Amino acid sequence: MTIQEAINFLKSESEKTSKKTEVKLFDKFVNTLIKLQNREFTSTEIQAIEKELSSYNLDGNGETNFKTIKKAYAAFETFLKDSFSLTPKDYYLNKGISLGILFGMLFGIVALSSLERSLGISLGMAFGMLIGLVIDKSMDSKAKNEFRVI
Repeated sequence: MTIQEAINFLKSESEKTSKKTEVKLFDKFVNTLIKLQNREFTSTEIQAIEKELSSYNLDGNGETNFKTIKKAYAAFETFLKDSFSLTPKDYYLNKGISLGILFGMLFGIVALSSLERSLGISLGMAFGMLIGLVIDKSMDSKAKNEFRVI
């Protein structure tokens, strides 16, 4: 399946539904494919992308519902990250904030235990989220400068 065929299929599926979450996912998938289409790849890289798209059975033959397309999009993002080091916008930010909250909570429980427990946890989460935000925002800007953002 070529990139253009996948775009056409996803646009037709998007027109069939009226649910906002489904339309949003289809639009996100289509925008990712359009951005890939506008990037310069070698012929072997394009063949690898098209082979990966073909493996998701997005051609309309068989059963393609929202759940399968959602799984296909997640797998395709992972494929792009692993194969071409391409990341979606704010990829590191989303990961960093959640990890910052997690480690901040642990820090609040262990290191700030002299304070009231809920205060220590709250302060730890806030500091962890702040540190995660700063570090991962810089990683996102580095990826953007290296043209690795889709």
